[in-house]
Amino acid sequence: MPNSAVFVPHFHWDREWYEPFQVFRHRLVTAFETVLETAEANPDFRFTADGQLAVIEDYLQMRPEHRDRVAALVAGGQLAIGPWLILLDEFLCSGETIVRNLRMGWAAAAKLGGAMPVGYLPDMFGHVAQMPQILARAGIEHAALWRGVPGFVDGHAFRWRAPDGSEVRTEFLFDGYDNGLDVLLVPDQIGRALGEYAQMTAERWGTDPLLAMAGTDHNAPDPQLTAWLRRASSDERAITVATLEEYIRKHARDEVSAVVTGELRSHVRGNILPGVLSVRLGLKQRMAVAERTVDHAERVNALWSGRDDSPFLALAWHKIIESTAHDSVVGSGTDETCDQVQARLAEAAQTARAVRDAALAEPAARVPSDGYLVANPLPFARTASVEVDVVAPPEGRVLVATAADGSAHPVQLISKAPTVLSDERMDASRLERVLRRIHRRELFGRLIDRYELTAGSLVFHLAEVPASGPFDLLILRRKVAEAAAAHPGEWRVLTLEEARATALAPVTVPASGLATFRVQPADRTPPLAFVPATATDRTLSNGLVEVAIAADGTLDVTGADGSVLRGVGRLVDGGDRGDSYNYGPPAQDVLVSEPAEVTTEVLEHGPLRSRTRVTRVYEWPAALSADRDVRGGETVPTPVETLVEVRAGEPFVRVSTSFLNRSADHRLRFHVPLPEPVNGSASAGQFAVTERGLTAEGGWGEYPIPTFPASSFVSAGAATVLLDHATEYELVGDGSELAITLLRAIGSISVNIHPFRDEPAATEIPAPGAQDLGMRIENRFAVLPSATGWQEANAVALAELFRNDVLVARGTGPAGGQLPPDAAGVGVDGADVYVSTVRRVPAEDAGAGEGGAGGAGSVASAAGTEVRLVAMSDTGATARVTGAFTEATTVDLLGRPLSTTPAADGLELALDPWEIRTVVLR
Repeated sequence: MPNSAVFVPHFHWDREWYEPFQVFRHRLVTAFETVLETAEANPDFRFTADGQLAVIEDYLQMRPEHRDRVAALVAGGQLAIGPWLILLDEFLCSGETIVRNLRMGWAAAAKLGGAMPVGYLPDMFGHVAQMPQILARAGIEHAALWRGVPGFVDGHAFRWRAPDGSEVRTEFLFDGYDNGLDVLLVPDQIGRALGEYAQMTAERWGTDPLLAMAGTDHNAPDPQLTAWLRRASSDERAITVATLEEYIRKHARDEVSAVVTGELRSHVRGNILPGVLSVRLGLKQRMAVAERTVDHAERVNALWSGRDDSPFLALAWHKIIESTAHDSVVGSGTDETCDQVQARLAEAAQTARAVRDAALAEPAARVPSDGYLVANPLPFARTASVEVDVVAPPEGRVLVATAADGSAHPVQLISKAPTVLSDERMDASRLERVLRRIHRRELFGRLIDRYELTAGSLVFHLAEVPASGPFDLLILRRKVAEAAAAHPGEWRVLTLEEARATALAPVTVPASGLATFRVQPADRTPPLAFVPATATDRTLSNGLVEVAIAADGTLDVTGADGSVLRGVGRLVDGGDRGDSYNYGPPAQDVLVSEPAEVTTEVLEHGPLRSRTRVTRVYEWPAALSADRDVRGGETVPTPVETLVEVRAGEPFVRVSTSFLNRSADHRLRFHVPLPEPVNGSASAGQFAVTERGLTAEGGWGEYPIPTFPASSFVSAGAATVLLDHATEYELVGDGSELAITLLRAIGSISVNIHPFRDEPAATEIPAPGAQDLGMRIENRFAVLPSATGWQEANAVALAELFRNDVLVARGTGPAGGQLPPDAAGVGVDGADVYVSTVRRVPAEDAGAGEGGAGGAGSVASAAGTEVRLVAMSDTGATARVTGAFTEATTVDLLGRPLSTTPAADGLELALDPWEIRTVVLR
């Protein structure tokens, strides 16, 4: 039994949850001022600020005059801050976002005296496999956490090992982050209560000091805490007060026998609330969009712009990271809280989009205005199908795409636009009002190429790029006024646009590079350099993958190796009486899997892209009964549109589903039947591919439903599904089918009585917005058949291709000029090598961690380009990095330099299995 105890005063601060952020911040200011006053009045008092700098930032934004007080307490060791910017949900953001979270938190803490070097993760709903490596590569040797630890850990600490072998000693908060509070309930009985608790948990502690976390959600410790503990301390059991860092530094023993490898998702000692993976789909999709947009913005800004937009990029990252909080992106808050998270993510994407578009505008200025610039955000070359708006070909001629090297390629016409934009009749006295529509030369979003003015008639001819000479609006006004006076009465005003079309053009773009092309008429179509994509009434094919549409609307997909997945896309809808934290089936469920009606329509026949729309109408129950245990008899007809798409050169079939949700309290899943049952799955996300079985470990008060997270792909047997955003999946039917959740519609943050959870996760607060009623629910993914699994199928690279479209900008240079030649950026060649970032490192920031340098619009004084690579393989990988650099500095995850090597002819990197490596190229 431990003969000493260490109390760690703290609070856990959910930044937003059952109240929105600003309401909680108002409480935070009051609570944190109590902490400051208590610490300043009592030098023995210590406080751990929840491991997240957001607590400090949010406070100091309201009380900036107290910054020196905070810094003084940090310097004196009474206040432990950081290392995170926010306590995140690790599974619902990218691995790169986790790194930026740590870097930004660490850098902000450094300005106040330094971060606590402990990976404090108290309340996350499970933990990702690579977290030990992320911490270790930032120089952090210790972690502390609660949820997800497997049952065989019987002590209060274990060694947590990442897939690459990195380890951190981890303090296991087995009774939660508030285990000391019960001891403090009666202040004059603390000694007795502590003795009883020590006896109850003696096997956990051995002879180590007992760690009592003295704090809970949204409340400062009582100012009398240290006085109470001083009175309760005795020779029999000494009591001290410390920060979490002090406890670990002074009392953590290295000889910890238990070793846990990989992710932590056990239910044994705490609820991990897996239903947060699928509730409020829109938040997960917006997170993915924001992360992709800022990533693309950083890449094109670093490689193709002379403008340092670091302040804007830092703002976008900050808003994304704020939104990753474990009660934010998970969607477990009230409607107004979730609306705010959604708006914040939208703002992050908008900020990043502005940077991205400004960066592309610089090389686009060197492209003629009748041409297009294409940027590839990926570090390997690719051929992409680019959709552009063009002038329709004259009758009897075709369109071709001409590249900068003069080569011509076939173009697929998608649609043609009407040429008559307006046809009006009006009195001559109103003609002046028509001219007010014209802004210099622009009319209806186009430019006036020429006009025809005759008695009683005014015809405008519009073009995207005018072929005629200068246009003078003042002269037009004068001529129209004269004509109206000379010819009173009715006039016809006709606005015509040159014939337009939407075209699909194949463009080959170098690694992280730029390519240009223009679309122009030709007498004949150039020969195809690829197997075309085709579509018939019931099939789609491109020579690599073939799709047959069955009578029930499901798909039989045949891969390049002959693997066949039959019945793909079977939709199964069932009731859900759960809440934002846990799926809960009603006692009398009704599963709907058969459509009442199926229709198909071929939309595009190729050769670059073929598309077919499958519409299935289902009769889904409208809601649960009043007691929520029976799925009601009233049904609503719901058409579900599935867009099936095959592109030339892609070994997978793209699938998009869309429907207007008119039902409440239900879960809809997309099933992929497997050729034969499997005993496990693998999913990619957060710098790793994690293997899982058919079950989850239970033992607390939560049913261990084996639903798991996947970010970029999930693979089971011969099926690999490429994903657009963080998604929930499950292997069902004893491993015979992969089920992917498309929607989980519920109406409460938490319910008091839950079939799959003993303890309420929160107060039973209504959240009607989580039903997504009246919302169009859209999901997109791709199905990749391969008998040899995800690695042989090259799923890491294909998932990147699927998720990251090329970027397209119209040229803004003089029309008719020569197209600039293609240009390559940073290239990374290597099987199973994932590149999570390519970004500018300003000189002032080199080796100093996160942060921006230079003002908006300033010319970058770049110290280099930071590239982060991951070996997504248990056998390691070799990566060759190419580009305009002569040396490479390996840095840790906080940006601190480790070693520098010459690299005039490129850089060859031997990566260990699952290794995360960061280099700065100069």
